[in-house]
Amino acid sequence: MLYSDVLLTVDFDRTLTAPDSTIPRRNIEAIRYFIDNGGAFTVNTGRSVPMSVRNIFGIVPTNAPLLLYNGSAAYDEKAGKLTRFAPIDLDPAEVLPQLQARFPHLNLEVQAIDKHYLMHKDTGWEDYCDNNGCPWGYAEPAEIPEPFVKFTFYGEFRENTVASMYEATDEELRQFSDMIDFMTEQYGDKIEIFRACARIVDFHAKGVSKLTTARQLQKELNKKILVCVGDAENDLAMLEGADYAFCPGDGVVADRFPNVCPCADGAVADVIYEKIPQILKNRS
Repeated sequence: MLYSDVLLTVDFDRTLTAPDSTIPRRNIEAIRYFIDNGGAFTVNTGRSVPMSVRNIFGIVPTNAPLLLYNGSAAYDEKAGKLTRFAPIDLDPAEVLPQLQARFPHLNLEVQAIDKHYLMHKDTGWEDYCDNNGCPWGYAEPAEIPEPFVKFTFYGEFRENTVASMYEATDEELRQFSDMIDFMTEQYGDKIEIFRACARIVDFHAKGVSKLTTARQLQKELNKKILVCVGDAENDLAMLEGADYAFCPGDGVVADRFPNVCPCADGAVADVIYEKIPQILKNRS
């Protein structure tokens, strides 16, 4: 079958989706065509299980485990459970209060398996979670459930979508850069740091990346070719390490990789209909 040698993993926000978080129908149709013709497809995203329930589960066709939390976990949608995960080697009850005290101007969120947790009241965050269909709650650091696979610093919630997180003032950029420097110095031997966009920074277990989990899945599925599509800085490892990588023309890192159309026009469909057949032709 045409795509039987290929594992295709794609980022979700602004890669599979348009900037308004809708998924172009062209992408859905192309993914079904890809799967029907032997390809293995999954989403490879920084999103959590709770943040995927309304936006990915049952909406995006997949025939391989979802790769979530920037590669920290693989999730079997049919079985409704994690098939593997990489916990962070830090005690949330000890570390989170220290971080909250040091960076009080930022929102410190833990993305658990059941819901997202915040340690202080924030109605903007509540609205953001509700708009994305994400279960949320407040908890003390000692109450955070295991496994501890991801925590995140957000900037101020200016609206209830992720769009405003891509925009930052010079002062906000400085604050986030200072925070990243501190985290690298204090915990760099324990965590990986991914800057999802200007005002979102994610933290995961050391050694985790979208690439490592994609390569592991490729081996499990016995696929010869790994093709990846992404748009942002947290996709860099995946894109740089894939056999073939593509970026929507309007992606943040579009200047570093071969481009397809803008995400709103169906960037993933371009990869499936145009790029992968050319790859297979050149390899034959």
